[in-house]
Amino acid sequence: MSAVKYKYFYYGMKETAHLAAADPVLGEAMVRLGHVKREVIPDPFAALINGIIGQLISTRAAKTVWERMQELLGEITPKNLSGFTPEEVRQCGITMKKSICICDLAKEIVEGNLCLDCLQKKPDSEIIRILTNFKGIGPWTVQMLLIHMERPDVVSFGDIAIRRGMEKLYGNPKLTKEQFDSYRSKYSPYGSVASIYLWELYSMSIEKKEVIKCPK
Repeated sequence: MSAVKYKYFYYGMKETAHLAAADPVLGEAMVRLGHVKREVIPDPFAALINGIIGQLISTRAAKTVWERMQELLGEITPKNLSGFTPEEVRQCGITMKKSICICDLAKEIVEGNLCLDCLQKKPDSEIIRILTNFKGIGPWTVQMLLIHMERPDVVSFGDIAIRRGMEKLYGNPKLTKEQFDSYRSKYSPYGSVASIYLWELYSMSIEKKEVIKCPK
């Protein structure tokens, strides 16, 4: 049984009605798909570790490593992680670079140099600025943390699945950054809900042979 607690990203009619009015194409897709559930991890440390694990590997591989990490640690906390060396954490199936990043992050929190709970009151841009100062943590990883934090307006250009979902939605296989930004602006201030539907659109069309790797 998983020691990590999950919940579903909360959204309702207010968000979906706004998105449907702002972007009828997305609105039609939302009607077709119905209410899409997205699991999130409320604990920011566990969510951040989950994001680090998911960098540059397939979703399936990340799931396997995540399960091994829980078997190793039980509850994923900075204190529990501080009892393991990077070499031991690496045995879960991650690179030494990721293992060092995870262990260093736990150490910073245990020593009082970083308070993840304190980030709750900060704007998204500030959270990204603070956490990307840590080696091994890039914008995508922090943006996924923001989704877990249920921040309302997160649409990551660095997330390949989101881009593929957008390409499918608009019938545009060669989506540019400018086009992405144009669509993304329509979703604000409820971009996170749009992301949930874009992920769903992508997951419905993915071929088993296709491997999606996420950046940092």
